[in-house]
Amino acid sequence: MFDWISDANLAALIGLVGGVLLGLSARLGRFCTLGAIEDALYAGSSLRMRMWGIAIGVAIIGTHLLIGAGLLPAQEAVYLRLGWNPVASVVGGLLFGYGMALSGNCGFGALARLGGGDLRAFVIVMVMGLAAYVAISGPLAQLRVLAFPQTVADPTALPSISIKLGAMLGLSAPTIGVGIGAALTLAMFTSKEMRQAPATAFWAAIAGLAIVIGWGGTAWVFANGFSAIPVESHTFSAPLGDTLIYLMTSSGSEMNFGVGSVVGVLAGAFIGSLFKGHFRWEACEDPRELKRQMGGAAIMGLGAVIALGCSIGQGLSAFAILYYGAPVTFLAIIAGTALGLRQLIAGFAIAE
Repeated sequence: MFDWISDANLAALIGLVGGVLLGLSARLGRFCTLGAIEDALYAGSSLRMRMWGIAIGVAIIGTHLLIGAGLLPAQEAVYLRLGWNPVASVVGGLLFGYGMALSGNCGFGALARLGGGDLRAFVIVMVMGLAAYVAISGPLAQLRVLAFPQTVADPTALPSISIKLGAMLGLSAPTIGVGIGAALTLAMFTSKEMRQAPATAFWAAIAGLAIVIGWGGTAWVFANGFSAIPVESHTFSAPLGDTLIYLMTSSGSEMNFGVGSVVGVLAGAFIGSLFKGHFRWEACEDPRELKRQMGGAAIMGLGAVIALGCSIGQGLSAFAILYYGAPVTFLAIIAGTALGLRQLIAGFAIAE
């Protein structure tokens, strides 16, 4: 496309921009999947869960505006190119949520913590990236395909809620999508706690905007470039493995959107932690804690591949295009997390 940069590296640059916004949202806005679930279940606060609602709503609105403007071909979006496997969404989501509870972070959260100097998160990132590739193309790949087969989506009936409702109601998918996104966003402000936290709402909206940038940016490269660049947005399972591979083989390979996204979150989290004065080196002093985190990270990597995305990939990026599996996977992640947290708390209570 341009003489000074390849299509793949341009996609990586787009991922970097959105990743920085997500990293800043995590460190400055406390945007966190596990934290939101913990607050809702044990702290009696829905504030951070409502942050997710705002982020999802903004992502849905922005992404469907892109579709309506002809800037995002929905049929090329990675989630809509494959048929929906409900069992994979439920099983993968439950595994991911359970693993997230054990490890104390999702892949995105681990990157955000690593950007703030937490070396325990480095272990989670490494193990989760490795586990994802074990399930994608490693020893567990054939078993995963047999257990959770994937089909190609029917191009005349893409697995999107907005497209399905639009066809049923005689309205365009963008109209349906914008309406759903706006209703969801406004619903989050029915809470006095959220209305009194404009900064929290702002960072939630920034997280949603990062997803829109990913979809719009990769769609633009897809339409105008000369390489087969996938139309995608942020997720943090396989890209962790992609980043590890790139670090080892960069002289013979190119970056991609996912690698840029991972680097962006690290950079944004680092900047945010410096701004807040929170950057400090931390390490794990308890071997039992490290073992639990490594086990949780491995379960997360496997679950994310089965579900076709993590808490960000399904909970935001797939939700933005209203993919059938997104709300199912997101609810399964919450259920798996609740189960894992319950087990940890009960275990600690018994130990005492």
